[in-house]
Parts: sequence; C-alpha cells; structure tokens
Amino acid sequence: MPIISSPQQFNVDDLYVDLGPVIDRPLYLKCEGFNFAGSVKLKAAAEMVEAAERDGLLTPDSIIVESSSGNLGIALSIIAADRGHRFICVTDPRCNPASMRVMRALGAEVRVITRKDANGGYLDSRIRYVRELCDGPGPHVWLNQYANPNNWMAHYRGTAPAIDRWFPDLDVLFVGAGTTGTLMGCARYFREHGRPVTIVAVDAVGSVTFGGIPERRMVPGLGTSSRPELVDESFIDDVVHVPESDTIRAVHRLAARGFLFGGSTGTVVSGAARWLAERYPGGSPVAVAIAPDLGERYLDSIYDEGWLGDNFAGLLGELGLPSADALGV
Repeated sequence: MPIISSPQQFNVDDLYVDLGPVIDRPLYLKCEGFNFAGSVKLKAAAEMVEAAERDGLLTPDSIIVESSSGNLGIALSIIAADRGHRFICVTDPRCNPASMRVMRALGAEVRVITRKDANGGYLDSRIRYVRELCDGPGPHVWLNQYANPNNWMAHYRGTAPAIDRWFPDLDVLFVGAGTTGTLMGCARYFREHGRPVTIVAVDAVGSVTFGGIPERRMVPGLGTSSRPELVDESFIDDVVHVPESDTIRAVHRLAARGFLFGGSTGTVVSGAARWLAERYPGGSPVAVAIAPDLGERYLDSIYDEGWLGDNFAGLLGELGLPSADALGV
C-alpha cells in the first residue's frame, strides 16, 4: 500500500496504452498524466524547485514566478503549496479556464497577459512581464522553464530510463515539443547511452520552435511563438508539424474508444500516426509516444461544441457533433 507525505511522490510511471487497435499503427502510448498535477510537467516542476532550493536561489521568503500556458503552472502550484512558497503564474487567454481555477484553488496567483508578441502569440509578452516583475521590488524568482537545464534533466533521469527498461528494443520515440524539456531529456539520454533510437519531435503548425511560420494557435500546450533556449536539433532525427484540426480529430478518436486525453497528447498521437504511416507502411517498428496530459482540463475547449463551433466549425459535422444552432445556444 503506497503512503505518501508529499504530492510529487505519487506518479504512475509505467502505464502504457497499446494504440494499435485505435489508430491501426504500432504505437504504445506512455501515459504521464496520472499524478496530482495531471501531466508530465510535475517531474520538471519538482526538479527545478528542488535545484533552486539546493542552490540557495529559493528561500522561505521567495516568490516563484513562471510563464506557463497551464500544465507547468498547475505543477508548480502543487509544489509551491507543498513546500510553503508563494507562486505567481503568468499566462495568457489561451490557458484553459479549468487550469486557471485549479491553480487558484491551490493558492497560486494567476496573471493573464493579453498583449500579443511580434509572432502573433503571447510567449514573448509573458516573458517580458516576468522579467519586469523580477527586476522590480520583491523577492521574485523566475525558474525559467525555457532555459533551465533541470527541466530536461528531470526526463533524462526519470522518463527516458523508464521507457528504456520496458522497451529495450525501442526503434522510434515520439515526443511533443513545448519548452522541449521532455524532448531534450529523452533525446540526450538515448544518444548518450548509445541507443539507436530514432527521436521524432512533434510540434504544432504555427509554432516557431523548429523554424516554422508563426500562425494562430488555439490549443494550449505544444508549440511556441519564441524558440526555447533548451532545444538542440543535433539530438533530434525528425520533426512532424501537426495542424490543430488533426489534434482535435485525434483526441475525439481516442475519446470514442474511452481514452480522454488532452490536446498535447492528441498532437503527439496524430503526428506519430502520420509519421509511421509514411515511414513504415505495413511495418511493425517498436514505437512509443509520450502522452503529456489528460483531457479533463480541455472540457471547455477541444471537447466543447460551442468552443469548436467558434474556432473549428468545419469539424463539427465530421466529428458527429451538433452545431451551436442545433443546441439552441
């Protein structure tokens, strides 16, 4: 019987879903959402906070500040509450309302930045606000998930070895690209341990992480409007860019089989399925994809008919969902 005294001590690290019957491709999905944060971000949050405390950057009087579109903000809210720190999450209008409510329930302060940056996103504006806050009065400490090596180290030490234990003959690993912490930690692990694993990064169309053209993105999670400092393409073998319409198709396809996953997971699954169809038609490689999140916090967006009607109306009929008019709203 597991007994814990701290929320980050609980994480289901060895749960995989065989997606072969769902997507008709050989793919195992590593589920990272079964913890108190509901996402893979709990690992990075714990590693960054613990390192900052060890190095003396965080003291009992410090106020943690971080830019997040949702999942890391929730993870840091949990860690901060457990360790007695104040926490300010700087986010933007794309953050799911449910995620904001969770952070506030955990005692965090949420500040929403509405000014867009030069790429049409909010990341540069959020970071500018964080810098201004830390340069001003008060004991604010920015962990900086976009450049903090402890972000990727959490996955170098934990996520990648866990995959390696269960899949010693792994051929392909698909990892979503946000801050690229999970991606770089896993890629560095397999490269430095001499494992011939093809590392495929999965990014959103409209993200600039790998040199893409900036476009409007409505689904929070993967993708950036400013290239993260952590990314090192020399460790990555290929990149797949997924349109948000395909992300939505993927999560609804999974939900139709009883698997309610989040938007980041839908992007990764869609990209992995397309890549496998193109590179291994009829083949059976040993392939794993990392599912960063679960779907409950997306009930107001990618699973909501009204939100879909406002942003992706053309998908309603395809998904078998009623329009807002049909619902009488």
